[in-house]
Amino acid sequence: MVGSIFLFWTLTVCLSTTASTSKEGQPRVVGSLQPVVTHIGDDVILPCRLQPSLNVERLTVEWSRPDLKPDPSDWLTPIVHLHRGGHENTDMKLRSYIGRTELSKDGLKSGDISLKILNVTLEDGGRYRCFIPKLKGPVKESVVTLVVVFSEPISVQTTIETQLDARQIKNPDPRIPIGRSHLGILIVVVVCVLLVLGGGVGGYLLKHKKPQKLLGYEFYQNKPSPV
Repeated sequence: MVGSIFLFWTLTVCLSTTASTSKEGQPRVVGSLQPVVTHIGDDVILPCRLQPSLNVERLTVEWSRPDLKPDPSDWLTPIVHLHRGGHENTDMKLRSYIGRTELSKDGLKSGDISLKILNVTLEDGGRYRCFIPKLKGPVKESVVTLVVVFSEPISVQTTIETQLDARQIKNPDPRIPIGRSHLGILIVVVVCVLLVLGGGVGGYLLKHKKPQKLLGYEFYQNKPSPV
């Protein structure tokens, strides 16, 4: 009796170990755990592949948007890219993605099912599911998140360096401070203006003062002498 029980548990453990090992050796779909960040207008690749590698060229590979609401008249998940029978099938594809998605033919042979999206728009941001329905493995799908931003963030360091470059262009000689050079030019201009104004005022005064002196001299010359 004891021997029979021992034999039963031994067979159970062996079968469990064999099943676990066989599952570990089967391919599974693995996508990027980190969000993929890109900019509007760029081309982006959403990483997803099989581990271990497997040729899926003849299998159905489906990329969809589970976060989008399906058409009320169609219960199917919105399809972004569908590879079936060795080529792309566009019958159920979302119109906004027509002509903008690709799968690498060489990549499919090695289990790389990464999706390439061309000319990314702001509406492309969201969750994408890569799915192989007929895959003989424990994990047939994975979800990749795409984040779309308007432009590349400008760091404070970049802004400072740009400002410094602009100052160097305006003042090519680093030994001359920008503020002092401007102050020196201003002083020279002010002095020149004062000299011009002073010369003009002085000339005006001399021109109008000379006739008065001549008039006084003629008066004393023509004045009769006392008897």
